[in-house]
Amino acid sequence: MNFLGIDVGTSGSRAVLINGAGQMIDSATFEHAPFTSPQIGWAEQDPRDWWRASASAVCSVLTSERAEEIGAVGLSGQMHGAVLLDEHDEVLRPSIIWCDQRSDAQCISLTTQIGAEQLINLTCNPALTGFTLPKMLWVREHEPDIWQRVRTVLLPKDYIRLRLTGDKATDVADASGTLLLDVARRKWSEAVMTAAEIDAALLPRIFESQQVTGSVSSAAAEATGLRAGTPVVAGAGDQAAGALSMGIVKSGVVSATIGTSGVVFAATDKPALDPRGRVHTFCHAIPDRWHVMGVTQGAGLSLRWFRDQFGTRPQDARDPYEALTEEAADVPPGSNGLLWAPYLMGERTPYLDPYARAALVGLTATHTRSHVVRAILEGVAFSLRDAFEIFREMNVPVETIRLGGGGARSSLWRQIQADIYGHEVEIVEAEQGAAYGAALLAGVGAGAWRSVDDACDAVVRVSSRIKPDPGSVALLNRQYAAYRSLYTAVKTVMKMIQD
Repeated sequence: MNFLGIDVGTSGSRAVLINGAGQMIDSATFEHAPFTSPQIGWAEQDPRDWWRASASAVCSVLTSERAEEIGAVGLSGQMHGAVLLDEHDEVLRPSIIWCDQRSDAQCISLTTQIGAEQLINLTCNPALTGFTLPKMLWVREHEPDIWQRVRTVLLPKDYIRLRLTGDKATDVADASGTLLLDVARRKWSEAVMTAAEIDAALLPRIFESQQVTGSVSSAAAEATGLRAGTPVVAGAGDQAAGALSMGIVKSGVVSATIGTSGVVFAATDKPALDPRGRVHTFCHAIPDRWHVMGVTQGAGLSLRWFRDQFGTRPQDARDPYEALTEEAADVPPGSNGLLWAPYLMGERTPYLDPYARAALVGLTATHTRSHVVRAILEGVAFSLRDAFEIFREMNVPVETIRLGGGGARSSLWRQIQADIYGHEVEIVEAEQGAAYGAALLAGVGAGAWRSVDDACDAVVRVSSRIKPDPGSVALLNRQYAAYRSLYTAVKTVMKMIQD
């Protein structure tokens, strides 16, 4: 028996096919159209494009024989996006996605109405522009004609579920990022819905991540090559599913993952709260388990931005990211005093500021583009270290750090992270991301493993460890102290410009 995982990312959708031993048989990724930004700080995508890419990715990994052998399908995807559907389940407008910053006024209003402390008590989180509820409130206020036609609100991966099965369902891990979930009790919050005047009928049914929510319809079978009737499990948001692929299921094991955003993720046995709301407290993709998560908005996005705007050296025909990190390897730790604040899309942890802006500080005539690239790599790691510092305040144990995403594929970025965190870091053998974690959940749902813990114990193996260099640690500790002062300085300047 084999299992399929589908992940709806920001840049593309990925399908991963694994066997009953957790070994990957095949994978495919199809790109999405780039998100649009009609105004500064806005970010939108067409959910129908996610379905096109997801169906294409599934078709690419399936043959008729493989389709017959699939025991279940699992789903994952970018969190927080608002997919608004009418009475016929047609998309009413582009989805406002996770990095959109337009709903600051709605966050302030909701916080004032409920009270900051009470909102954290109800949902374990403060109101942030990235979350789904503020996006819904923005549409209600600014696009009332569209809002009047809304009959269902889904998260990105759950729109794919709808197209696969016809069912409107979600899981507790992904729903944690809506600001509508009572995270401690793992159910929709009636108190928040009442305060926000949101009809519960708009929301999908909620499940634990390994539970079966429906089966592949005949129409979806024709579109994807899947066998009609194949079970589909609830799955999880991309962060919880990606954590499973790295074995982040028990207290003390923490991941630092660099994708478009950057995430520091720690499993906990009970909801662990930061009273200031600087990190998220969400349900994990495991029954009766939770996680805390620090998020920086512009992690891998920073390097992509540099690539897109300034490219690589003209003579270099290699993968552009490999070429850029090799350039940076020629520069010593600390980038000769150059600092990058990666606030291209505002910032969550630790500042909760949608108006934060990026900055490159300390330039001199001696600096080169190689210094700039290294400063970007270090600045992203500094932003993730902010989350580790908050974990220390909260007494969240950090015994093992595992790296994932693009930050784990570059040998230079691995060493930079070990040095900046001041901690040995681990790389797992086959870190395949959220789609792989979704496939593991499908396997648990189909009975291939008794539990998510058993699945991770069976398939996750550490391939290498990188120790921090003591000399670099000391230098980068000093650089981090300077980095911590950047936000205040940039905020002051940006307020003057914005005013």
